[in-house]
Amino acid sequence: MANTLYRYHFGSKIPAEDIEASLLLSILSTESLHGASQVRLDTAHYLDDTKHACVIDASTQVGCDLNRLFLGFLSREFGDDSFSVERIEKSACKSSEDDQ
Repeated sequence: MANTLYRYHFGSKIPAEDIEASLLLSILSTESLHGASQVRLDTAHYLDDTKHACVIDASTQVGCDLNRLFLGFLSREFGDDSFSVERIEKSACKSSEDDQ
């Protein structure tokens, strides 16, 4: 089973408060689609103000929708060149080699 994470890095010109506001707007929008309880159960994110970075777990449909909304809001608000995003695949299950 793979976990799909998206890591965002922002330019220093974007205030951390604006990044946090975009994330909050994305969470509220995702709640409109799936309900507050489902968002609480099926999403995970981490915002690092000091590193100007954010990670969103998109391994569930709800997390995927959160990620899509966040990307859309960022692109509209700050422009595509003001941040970078990378997809990270992490295995959630240990391989048999890890056990040895």
